[in-house]
This record gives sequence, structure tokens and C-alpha cells, in this order.
Amino acid sequence: MGDDGKNTLSIRDNRTGRDYEIDIHDGDVIRAMDLRQIKVDDGDFGMMAYDPAFTNTASTRSTITYIDGENGILRYRGYPIEQLAERSSHLEVAYLLLKGELPGQAELDDFVHQITFHTYVHENITELVGAFRYDAHAMGMVTSMVAALSTFYPDAKELDDPKARWIQIIRLVAKLPTLAAYAYRHHRGLPLVYPENELSYTANFLSMLFKIGGREYKPNPVLERALDVLFILHADHEQNCSTTAMRLIGSSRADPYCSLAGAMSALYGPLHGGANEAVLRMLNRIGSVDNIPAFMEGVKKKEERLMGFGHRVYKAYDPRASIIKRTADEVFEVTGRNPLLDIALELEKIALSEDYFVERNLYPNVDFYSGIIYQAMGFPVEMFPVLFAIPRTVGWLAQWEEMLLDGEQRIARPRQVYVGQDARDFVPIADRD
Repeated sequence: MGDDGKNTLSIRDNRTGRDYEIDIHDGDVIRAMDLRQIKVDDGDFGMMAYDPAFTNTASTRSTITYIDGENGILRYRGYPIEQLAERSSHLEVAYLLLKGELPGQAELDDFVHQITFHTYVHENITELVGAFRYDAHAMGMVTSMVAALSTFYPDAKELDDPKARWIQIIRLVAKLPTLAAYAYRHHRGLPLVYPENELSYTANFLSMLFKIGGREYKPNPVLERALDVLFILHADHEQNCSTTAMRLIGSSRADPYCSLAGAMSALYGPLHGGANEAVLRMLNRIGSVDNIPAFMEGVKKKEERLMGFGHRVYKAYDPRASIIKRTADEVFEVTGRNPLLDIALELEKIALSEDYFVERNLYPNVDFYSGIIYQAMGFPVEMFPVLFAIPRTVGWLAQWEEMLLDGEQRIARPRQVYVGQDARDFVPIADRD
């Protein structure tokens, strides 16, 4: 609030000498449409903001996820991620993100029951799995299967019906692990394993992945819990690339299956969901602790890239990274120590102590340790983005429904600054040089 008591921004257009007063909302936000009044003459379109990659543009007001990148804070619906990861389960957190409040016991039991009894997919989907090449990437397969689900549920288009929206949400959260497991088994040339309703969400997923023959499969409880924690940490992360894709596609009133397939396609990109795979490749290329000094010198000279450090949002230690590091210790007690861990720990030690890295806020992020854990649990690298997509489905759907219910939202249509040719006449091909 200024000295004059006004919560506004004063702008002078030096082209015309006119002064404008723009309202400031929510602390430090102005509405882009308020800039349209700034014109040279009445025939002008009006002022626009140019913001490649939307690095300083807010497209929505959301109540779902809060991030304070300067101080390393992440909260779901107000709850610190550290408390949720320690005390909650993935499905309890899913309910929180989708409904806005933590469930009571009866509400949670009902939610878990609904998810558990929607894990099966139509047998036509199993035929679709068999149509993929034996070496098809898991993420491409799962994305295709999610899009195909749209054709099985015509009621998914009833976007104004809360009950219809909720059943689609239940179906997607329930079926993603099944589709992911089918892609994994197809890649391995193994018969598909159907869901088992008596198992937990993560235990059922591990069973569909790794069960062999008719023997009963009981996942190690430490690994089951570790996967649940990883799912909690990846459930939502505000307006990132894939979440924005979910909202943009959904703004056209596409059904949630097609919208989710679009979000998964965005996640498929190596700059988004492939980051933990890039960490593993870096660690393997370094090879041993003895090679780290030379590698870090290469980073300083910009000849190498330090993967898994730094974040677009966090300028302090990623709060998820410290949780994952503790989880890694628990996993390695069961699976044995991943030889890449020593390299990772030494890289982290250097990055947190040397001025070059500290000054650049190159702290470990969530991707730094997650890939090592997934590898230790037996997941191939092509499954990493799928493992990201399973829990993020919850966040995508929460964001999608929030967008639908937001009266200010309409079909997304960004502006552009045209810098191409001015008007010119067509030249017949015989007359062209």
C-alpha cells in the first residue's frame, strides 16, 4: 500500500504523455487485460506483456499447491510436504488434493474402496497393449492407453455433472498403475498380471509388475512404503509444464482422459519427466568418485552439465530432496547399496560447500536421488517418467477440476507478437525467381 493509501500501480506512457493507474491484486499482481487501456490512439489493440515460456505470468488463482522457492517450502492445501510424507499415505494425500481437506476414516475407507475396485481395465485395452512393438517406450504406451480410455467412457464428456467428473477421477487414479504395469510386462515379454483387490495401492502396483507365475507376491513393506512416499512427493507441483498442458487442453472442454494424455505427453519430454534418467546417465558416465573433481571442473567451464541440481522454482534446498535422501537409505538397507550412491553423495557434498555452486543455488532437487532409488527397486529407466505420471495424475485432475469450476477461466488463447512479412501479392510459380 502506497503513502497515498492506494493499492495501485502508476504508469506513464512516454509516447503519449498519458498516465494510467492499474489496480494491484493479491499483493503484487496486476491483470494483463488492464494493460489494454494503454494505447497511442483508439484504433490500437492496446498494450500486451511479452513473456516467452510464461516465466512471469500467472494464468490462474489456485488453492491446491503452494511453493516458496526462496525458502524451500512446498505445501499441499496448506499442509507441509514433510508432514504428509512422514505421516500420510498416497491415497490420503490424493483425497486431500482432490477434495481440499484431509479425509475422516470413513471417507478415506470409502475412497480407497472406490479406487481399489476400479483398477481393472476393459479387455480391449489388453489387446491394444499387444499391438505395440516389443520395445515400445513405456511412456508412449501408457499415454496412448490413457487416450484410448476416452472411447470407453462416453459419460466423461459430461463435464458439468459433479458425479460424472468424480467417477472419471476415480477411474484414472485407479487404472494408471494397471496401465503402467501392462506396459512394463509387455516390454519384458511377460504375461499380464491382473490387479489384486486385497493389496494396497502401491503393493498392488508392485505385484502387477514383478509377480511371476501363480505364486503369491508379497512386496517388502519397506519398498512398498518407499514407493508410497515417492508418490506423495510427486503428486503435484503447481503450474509446471505438464499441469499447464492439462489446464490448457481441458479449457477446450476436452474430456479428462484426452487432457491427461496431453499432460503425459508434456511430461514425456526430457526437460520435464526425464530429469532423473539424465541423473543416472550422468552418474554412470562419471563412473567413480575419483573422476568427480575433473567432472566438476568441466561443469565450471560449462563443458559438463550437473544434472539433478538446481530448479526453476527452488532457490534453496528442494524440500522433497531431503525426504528422498532419507528414503534412499531405507531402500538400500533392503536392496543393497547402489554403487552410484557414493558418487551422488560426493557430488552433493561439493555442490553444498563450494562457492561456485552455492552462489548459483545449485542444490539437489527431487530428481537427484529418485532415479537411484527406482533403479535399486528394479525399475528400468524407461519406466521413470511413468512412475512420475502415476502420482501426478492426482495433481493433474485436481488442477483440471479447479480450472473447470473457475468462473474466470475460458478456452486458453495466448496472444502473439507478429514479426513476419507485411502484406504482399501472390506471384505465379512461372514468374518466381
